Amino acid sequence: MPIEQAEFGRTGHHSSRVIFGGAALAQVSQRVADETLDVLLAHGVNHLDLASSYGEAEARVRPWLQREPGRFFLATKGDDRTAAGAREELHRSLDRLGVDHVDLWQLHALADPIEWDIALSPGGALEAAIEARDQGLIRWIGVTGHGSQIAATHRRSLDRFDFDSVLLPYNFVTMQNEYYAGNFDALYETCRERRVAVQTIKAIALRPWEGRPHTRATWYEPLEKQDDIDLAVSWALSRPGVFLCSVGDVDLLPMVLDAASRYTEAPDDAAMRALAERTAAEPLFV
Repeated sequence: MPIEQAEFGRTGHHSSRVIFGGAALAQVSQRVADETLDVLLAHGVNHLDLASSYGEAEARVRPWLQREPGRFFLATKGDDRTAAGAREELHRSLDRLGVDHVDLWQLHALADPIEWDIALSPGGALEAAIEARDQGLIRWIGVTGHGSQIAATHRRSLDRFDFDSVLLPYNFVTMQNEYYAGNFDALYETCRERRVAVQTIKAIALRPWEGRPHTRATWYEPLEKQDDIDLAVSWALSRPGVFLCSVGDVDLLPMVLDAASRYTEAPDDAAMRALAERTAAEPLFV
């Protein structure tokens, strides 16, 4: 069953509520990438989220865009904080993707206060993004980030500039942090009022690896049982209008998509507390 769609902020595009997280393609072969495309198409995923820093992901997606022209809302991200560097990075992404524009270009992982000020001040990456939008190289501008401060930082970012989308962590364990939850809820309400798309990540994060062998491509230890993933995905999707970026491991991707395709209602807090206790979940960010 195709995953439900929702309007992606003010863009007018109806995106699948699970967005493909392109980090999963960072180190895979083209064959594996093409098999992943078939999985996405089977579940009706029509929105790709990439980044220039995701290894070979942009190059891996290029054949998809040639095979399925016009099917995907195409988003990527840049890490350079200066206008000059950001321009170069964007053009490199366009070349790797084989396109003349992207739908959404995002300032990636904008959390550090000094980097934040550089990027959003004259001569910063935001200046390059606005210029690129005026030139038709991008259509919309977003901002992303990680960490316990990022919901508050995104609120400041929206005060500085009218971004079209935000992206940040959202799962049951993270939202037990009162400071984070308070800022997330306030950010969410602002985004609803201003029609800013809210993208969430780390839905199935379990805990930091903390010295354990990395058995998945994700930088965090993920949930791996389908029943557990079902609960985590349903909990994230239960907040109206929120989008869930999938997972940075192609082998877990079908499980996340399957959970989303069967989503009908939110699990209650008791079920989520039981999941956290049963799996010994820990927050990724302190």
